Amino acid sequence: MSAPLRRVQQAPRHLLVCEKGHARHPRSRHAAHVRDHAYNCRVSILIPECGILPEVLKSTVADFGVYYLVKNLSVHELVAHEFIDSFVKKGSCYALTYNTKIDQDNTAALLPTGKLILSVDKDTYEELGLQGRPSRYSGKKAMRYIITIDLTDSDFHPDGKKHKRVLWALKEKKPLEFDFLMAWYNTGMLRIPLSTELISLLGAEGSTLMSYFPKNQIRALKPKITFSTLRDLQCPALQSNELEGKPEESCSTEELFEWLGAVLNQVNLDNKSSSFISTYCCPQPNTTVDQAFLCTITGFIIPDKIIQLLEQLCSYFSEPKLAHWLTLTVHGFADSPVSWRENEHGFHKGGENLYNFVVFRNLDYWLQMAVGTNDDCPP
Repeated sequence: MSAPLRRVQQAPRHLLVCEKGHARHPRSRHAAHVRDHAYNCRVSILIPECGILPEVLKSTVADFGVYYLVKNLSVHELVAHEFIDSFVKKGSCYALTYNTKIDQDNTAALLPTGKLILSVDKDTYEELGLQGRPSRYSGKKAMRYIITIDLTDSDFHPDGKKHKRVLWALKEKKPLEFDFLMAWYNTGMLRIPLSTELISLLGAEGSTLMSYFPKNQIRALKPKITFSTLRDLQCPALQSNELEGKPEESCSTEELFEWLGAVLNQVNLDNKSSSFISTYCCPQPNTTVDQAFLCTITGFIIPDKIIQLLEQLCSYFSEPKLAHWLTLTVHGFADSPVSWRENEHGFHKGGENLYNFVVFRNLDYWLQMAVGTNDDCPP
């Protein structure tokens, strides 16, 4: 067998990092980990022994805020000081190129820290003439480069050489234009994302994304929410203090993660001999619950909303419940130029970057963070 064929048949490297903590411990890092993962496209909640959306979650799920699709936006508009002063310095601004492929196209992302990340091919990099570094995943002969521009740098002011250089490169030398998904979390006002009703009240005088861009260029969107009830679901037995599991007593965190992937993808767990699709079955030991509630939210989802949802899920156990645990799973965009923090992200064969919380009755939690081949180890 030839070497290239062997490489094709080999399973790509995947990395799963697990840690445990307590949601109410003063040094718990669960919120920090959520904030570090800026670009999220899907959130799934699974609650065993539950058939409908719990009352404690209704308001949070119903008002997951809005995000925006901005068409044909030139990147130089993101480095304009009017935009920086209105959004980057007055809240958490998120922007990610839409319908671009990280391993084929030029892409861009604006982090809530004010860092603008450009992932560009070699020709674009040379035309721009801005300082960057070779991509870690482009091979020995660099064919892709990463450019990072700090929009909050004290030297990045309208009269400074740095700003003039960047603006000239992006506006005149090599203009870059994309469709962007955008969201803004206004930290200067109420700690809630701007709703459609609030936008209409603020009107043109309010510093909102909807009022900043021309109406024919921007469109407000709401996340899509679906509910389903799973019947007679086999669930792994878990113990919050046993990440590695115990023989005949509880399953490990890796077994739970694999099982959860099968459930969220609606894989049949019966392991019947007549099945040609899957022979996977629930790990042992397990229990069968009559019903389990599954809620899936898809869109451009900012970390602040996920933190609110996680807090409400912890409140779910403030009263006695049949469920011993529940899960919150968050998937990142496969073609985002970063995964956690500013860690470079590549696609390879799947572009996986996701994390999952298992929250127990006593508010202990497991945090599982997973990435594919072209990624750094999660923090």
